[in-house]
Amino acid sequence: MTWVKRGRIFEPRGEYPFMASHAAVPIVVPGDGDLVRIYVSARDRENRARVCRLDFDVARGEVVRAHGAPVLDVGALGTFDDHGVVGSWIVEHAGRLHLYYAGVTLGVTVPFYFYLGLAVSFDGGETFTRVTASPVLERSSVDPYLTGQACVRIEDGRWRMWYVSGTRWEPRDGGPRHYYHIKYAESADGRHWRRDGRVSIDFEGDEYAIARPCVVKDGSTYRMWYCYRCASYRIGYAESADGLDWARMDARAGIDLAPEGWDSEMLAYPFVFDHAGRRYLFYNGNGYGRSGLGWAVLDD
Repeated sequence: MTWVKRGRIFEPRGEYPFMASHAAVPIVVPGDGDLVRIYVSARDRENRARVCRLDFDVARGEVVRAHGAPVLDVGALGTFDDHGVVGSWIVEHAGRLHLYYAGVTLGVTVPFYFYLGLAVSFDGGETFTRVTASPVLERSSVDPYLTGQACVRIEDGRWRMWYVSGTRWEPRDGGPRHYYHIKYAESADGRHWRRDGRVSIDFEGDEYAIARPCVVKDGSTYRMWYCYRCASYRIGYAESADGLDWARMDARAGIDLAPEGWDSEMLAYPFVFDHAGRRYLFYNGNGYGRSGLGWAVLDD
């Protein structure tokens, strides 16, 4: 496959106090006609992330509105998400939108912790309310370090999740380094998850971070886009016949760094979205979303 880049569509410039920098980890949800909703995580001047909403016109290729309030704010002091919330996936069920997000808190022996939380919208995505003040994917014997950035699909009443799982921290000059890859879980209700440690996408070579799975099913084939990091993030690709056993095919991802500009150093946090018979890829560039959000279209 080959993705044709269409350029950067949004870069925060302090439009609002909660949007001082970054537009990270895009989630695209259908709207009316060519207007779609893009949820991104922006940071304030204290580096705390909040989930906010952009309205994007696909036909015009531009953001027509950045909403003036976050749809999900940071958690209460002392909770697992009191230093930031980073959206990862939205799935509709029973007429409500379910937002899975990584809640961030600061650490002492390690720089940070994050765990997967869940919030639900009762107003069509204008705002989201936490289901619980605690994570839905907390520490366990399977995931003793970190959980976050999930993709969730509902198939025949079964909730299927591919999520980021921490495997260890390693002491290094300049501070500890995190290691995380992608695992699999299932649920009957989207809130209580069964985990057995099954790995979907594992490390290769010198990789130490594999993040933001995005799973699409085309016929009998599951396709996953994700990002993997050695020196900096690149977008990877894998296929599966059942969503359980995956074959990495990163050379077929079809997108690479630009020679210069906003996505010349990093490609991160892919989200694949179909609209009006075309397939689009939304992604972040340099600085984990600091340089903004861009998109590409699949070349037919």
